[in-house]
Amino acid sequence: MRIKLSFQIKLFLCLVAFSSVLLSLIGVYTYYQLDAQLHRDLGARAQVQARGIALIPTLIEAVENKNTNDIAALMKKIRASSDASYIVIGDRHTMHLYHSEHPERLGKPMVGGDNHEVLQGKSIISIRQGGIGISLRSKAPILDANNQVIGIVSVGYLKSHIDSVNSRTLTQIVGSIVLLLMALFIFSWLLSTNLKRQMFSLEPKEIALLVRQQKALLEAIYEGVIAVDPQLRIITINHAARERLDLHQPVSSLLGLHINEVIKAQPDFFAVPQLAQDTHDEVCRFNHVRVIASRVRIMQDDQPQGWVISFRDKNDINTLSSQLSQVKRYADNLRIMRHEQLNWTATLAGLLHMQRYDEAIRYVEAQSEGAQEILDFISQRFSSAALCGLLMGKYASAREKGITLRFDPACQLRQIPAALNETELMSIIGNLLDNAVEATLRCPAPHEAVELYINDSSKELVIEVADHGAGIAPQVRDTLFVQGVTTKEKGDHGIGLHLVANHVAQAGGGIEVSDNDPQGAIFSLFIPKN
Repeated sequence: MRIKLSFQIKLFLCLVAFSSVLLSLIGVYTYYQLDAQLHRDLGARAQVQARGIALIPTLIEAVENKNTNDIAALMKKIRASSDASYIVIGDRHTMHLYHSEHPERLGKPMVGGDNHEVLQGKSIISIRQGGIGISLRSKAPILDANNQVIGIVSVGYLKSHIDSVNSRTLTQIVGSIVLLLMALFIFSWLLSTNLKRQMFSLEPKEIALLVRQQKALLEAIYEGVIAVDPQLRIITINHAARERLDLHQPVSSLLGLHINEVIKAQPDFFAVPQLAQDTHDEVCRFNHVRVIASRVRIMQDDQPQGWVISFRDKNDINTLSSQLSQVKRYADNLRIMRHEQLNWTATLAGLLHMQRYDEAIRYVEAQSEGAQEILDFISQRFSSAALCGLLMGKYASAREKGITLRFDPACQLRQIPAALNETELMSIIGNLLDNAVEATLRCPAPHEAVELYINDSSKELVIEVADHGAGIAPQVRDTLFVQGVTTKEKGDHGIGLHLVANHVAQAGGGIEVSDNDPQGAIFSLFIPKN
């Protein structure tokens, strides 16, 4: 049966095994290095002793006379202060004159076969099998007054002595390795535990699966998604974002770039002062695309670790909004027309019942003439069929509320500016007219007319909406176009003028707000045609 180990145990065992092998190799290498160094040190020490002994005058004289008693008496003092395993004195025929460990070897030949160079006047270091075992030894020639070799001094350290020193060194090395291994065991366990905790107790396979799932989920999102780090460098971007922004580079070439190198935002969506707060559904322009964008901070331990930006093409929202607005407009117009038709039919029926046929005919002609006149004016002055429908709907809606929507005789619109699309223009005019009508309704009846002026005969499109309503409250005048700011007491308000300001700003235009005489407000918009 195969045993399945967790990532923590596998990591711990791998670290322990690797550390054990590494420390073992280091220990072996250290041991051999110390052993080689010990041989060099003992060889040099033996050589220094051998050369020093060979230069003692009394020893030279005793060797010349082969006086073994004097040699023994002299070497007894030297041997007492030396750490060498043995000291041997031989004559020029390599016969023993003194042996510190085996006096009985006097007169017997020196063994090892390494005396030839010494007899030629050279000092040597060698490892040889001597009379008492293998040893590391140094031999130096004893020279007379004529520099003739008359004897040999041999100082040696037995292999057993060297092995004893190495054993102590090896014990220290092994002890150090054991202590290091114990420390590494503890470190490996703490490291594996900490990594496991940081990985939320997930196994690597589970993390890999989770990453693949999140990547698939990111790519499946219809909205464009971009994540950036605290330095505003891109750390991830999905396919939808690259497609909407017309980015043809591979993802790998985009990662690490500053967001401002990839997206030119208007207004500045990535300005440092704005990054301190999250924002949702902000209308702006990314490169050449109008989008509705949101920005959310990535927080960890109350510290920002980056931001996630999601956005969708505003045209998608406009399409849905246009369709919904069109349906609502049709429904409102049908309701108004039905209401007016009922009133008109009731009036006509009453005149017919009273047999006032001439008055009935004049009533029918008057009603047809008024409706046809406004319809002819709108259709002749405005080239956009959608805008004509909007203005007809707003005209009928205002009339139902007891307010006249008055068109300036100079109104005309032959071509919508290139920086605006039809939906945005309808949003601007529709919101301004709605606000003007609602401001007028807040004043006592009878209500003054709302005046509309639209003209594109110059280098810019001029839109002006004037009312004689309640005017603009001083407390909101400076923040009139901020989302959520309104003077209305109830309902979903505070969005219309914000949208108007955004559309105009993105088209490169401007807005002027002034007071009407004797009361009310005038909104004047100037949008460049090119």
